[in-house]
Amino acid sequence: MSNVKNVAHGSRANAYTALILSTLAMIVCFMSWSNFAPLASQVAQMFHLSVAERTLLLATPVLLGSIMRIPVGILSDRYGGKKVYLILMAFILIPLLMIPHVHSFGMLLFAALLVGMSGTSFAVGVSYASVWFPAEQQGLALGIVSMGNIGNAVAAMTLPYISKTAGFDAVYYFLIILTIIFGILFAIFCKEMPVDKSKTIMGALSVAKDSGTWYLSLFYFLTFGLFVSFTNLTPTFLTGMFKFNPVTAGLYSALFAFVCTLVRPVGGYLADKKRPMSLLQWTFIAIIVFGLWIMLSFHNQGFFIAGIVLIGLSAGIGNGVVFKMVPYISKGNTGAVTGFVGAMGGLGGFFPPLVIGYIYQWTGSYELGIGLLVLTGVICWFALWKHYIHGDVHIVK
Repeated sequence: MSNVKNVAHGSRANAYTALILSTLAMIVCFMSWSNFAPLASQVAQMFHLSVAERTLLLATPVLLGSIMRIPVGILSDRYGGKKVYLILMAFILIPLLMIPHVHSFGMLLFAALLVGMSGTSFAVGVSYASVWFPAEQQGLALGIVSMGNIGNAVAAMTLPYISKTAGFDAVYYFLIILTIIFGILFAIFCKEMPVDKSKTIMGALSVAKDSGTWYLSLFYFLTFGLFVSFTNLTPTFLTGMFKFNPVTAGLYSALFAFVCTLVRPVGGYLADKKRPMSLLQWTFIAIIVFGLWIMLSFHNQGFFIAGIVLIGLSAGIGNGVVFKMVPYISKGNTGAVTGFVGAMGGLGGFFPPLVIGYIYQWTGSYELGIGLLVLTGVICWFALWKHYIHGDVHIVK
């Protein structure tokens, strides 16, 4: 295993190329993963969707993109991130070609499920990029590659404009062209990561026996789930509660995603320097406070937008801190741990839109759904305090 590490850390050019192109490829994949959110109003009109159907459509890509992070992360560790990334980008082209040609809500849901595979790019990107850097630089490196999440924001800024000016179908032809371009760049300029051929699937799955895997999964369920949920739901909140047009609502959704993503490396950098679990405690407290702020501001536009930005800052820093800890749960199985933790984070983005959508349909109010988010924050804070702070269980650098 040490030979693998020595090769991995030997070339700075390979390391920085891997980091840059992994991040850019993830941006493109995340644009596909979140394509429905900024177009939700238009799609709802085209297919005559109820609020519950609309939130189901937003949540469906998150489901497959979350669950499949586990096997995709393991495959990346075992066979190499470059190969897996290229296969993934080729697969994404299938649902992107389907969507402009579907004419029923059922087929649209099926295409949305398939396009969810683009969300597994997170597990591949983290596995591929992290192996090139030594432990003392991994917090920052993982924070940078995870900025591929900003693809949600890029989608929110660009896709409504493309749809308005060139038509709905043009959105997907644009995404197809981007995916092909970055697939070619990745194939030409990136080297394959060194892999340990002695690894087995069962060995990779052994990380599920470590309680640390599940604690980090719980914490990421909140922080990343919050990022995905609010990126997808902000346009719905703003068009429904404050009567924004879809393009403007998309820009505010992009603002949230940008804030949440840009501070992620800050969280990773701080976790390189300070005790991560102490940082995470304050992150959870901030999420609880700003969640309550949002609950109380659904009838005040300025306060609501401020609450969205502040909770995005908190979640982004929390994402960076959590993923600093991933390589220490099971050394050499970063892809496997990333798969488990990333899957739970994705599921954290899957359930809230569904729950909030159904609660709104029953009660006509979003506040109760946000209250459940606050409760999740309290549960995460208590688990962190009991196991890592009060219990004095250390994950050390």
